[in-house]
Amino acid sequence: MLQTVSTTMRDRVAMYNDNALKIGLFGMNCSSARSATTVPERWSASWPDCLRIAQMADAAGIDFLLPVARWKGYGGETDFHGATLETVTWAASLLAATQRITVFGTVHAPLFHPLVAAKQFVTADLVGQGRFGLNVVCGWNEGEFEMFGVFQRDLETRYEYAQEWIDAIKAAWTEPSDFDLDGTFFQLKNVRAFPKPHGNTRPLIMNAGASGVGQAFALRNCDAFFTATASSRLSVAENAKRVGEIKQAAQALGREIDVYTVGQVICRPTQAEADDYYRHAMIDNADWGAVERMLELKNVTRATVAEEEFQRQRAFTAAKGIGGYPFVGTPEKIAGELADLSHAGLRGIAFSFVNYIEEFPLFRDEVLPRLVEAGVRTH
Repeated sequence: MLQTVSTTMRDRVAMYNDNALKIGLFGMNCSSARSATTVPERWSASWPDCLRIAQMADAAGIDFLLPVARWKGYGGETDFHGATLETVTWAASLLAATQRITVFGTVHAPLFHPLVAAKQFVTADLVGQGRFGLNVVCGWNEGEFEMFGVFQRDLETRYEYAQEWIDAIKAAWTEPSDFDLDGTFFQLKNVRAFPKPHGNTRPLIMNAGASGVGQAFALRNCDAFFTATASSRLSVAENAKRVGEIKQAAQALGREIDVYTVGQVICRPTQAEADDYYRHAMIDNADWGAVERMLELKNVTRATVAEEEFQRQRAFTAAKGIGGYPFVGTPEKIAGELADLSHAGLRGIAFSFVNYIEEFPLFRDEVLPRLVEAGVRTH
């Protein structure tokens, strides 16, 4: 039976507040989060720690939590991302323990049958009373897919599959009676899917496809597009430029889409303290074994590229390639950079800390109020 409660997509897009700049925490379901570092205070991703920071973020008015879907670590001294919590059950559990925050599940489409996935997402959405969001991933590391006996399709076919997958899920969320889906990849007969998502609408959908075909998929199907290209990791200005390009592409299709980015925050009372810790955690104590494994998955090794290029990519991956653009500095500096992104049209940012519980209080107490003063957040 359909729920009698009613809501709108605007409620979901707003994530229950009027903040112009949405702020989320990224990657906290994975050991070491988005920092390939060996420092002892690196993130644990234990359930008690995830629950604690989620409730801290919820109380502080943070807008969303975005996990990383990961099945196998990258090795190195810490086995970076070697311990991870599955994202849909993680989201449902956190939604039951919070009041306002939106929690995303990140799902590899080739690993989840769409009808099973649709039911999982509805369950989480009803637990959170409309606060569940879906982050769709269409391809991934071969070594992780091989664990499931699934192999990567070519790029075009990958997104053709993903289109049928998301179409089936949306049908399960919306069709009032039994339906069929006769596609290339799915032949579904007499499908019956109840209940529907909270308020007879649907969860927010996001995607971060970097290729042209991936971006086209996001522009057709999603409410939010995450950009984390090499150029967007270099500066606030490059992020702003990328936002403009994506919005223009969406308008050419007659759609509007919100653009988000990712980053890492290292906030300290002084610039010197922030710079020192950034260098200490991300460079001096980088988990180089894990960094080199990530490069190997992209076919970047000492055997495939010149030594100078290898060292350049190695340094970039450790400093910016994993966590995204580094916001390093005082509360004033970080608030200013975030406000600049908002004024450039960016809808939101998901960022990580080396240790969320230890570092979030300074961000909450000193950066968030400055963003209110800048007019990009209401609280």
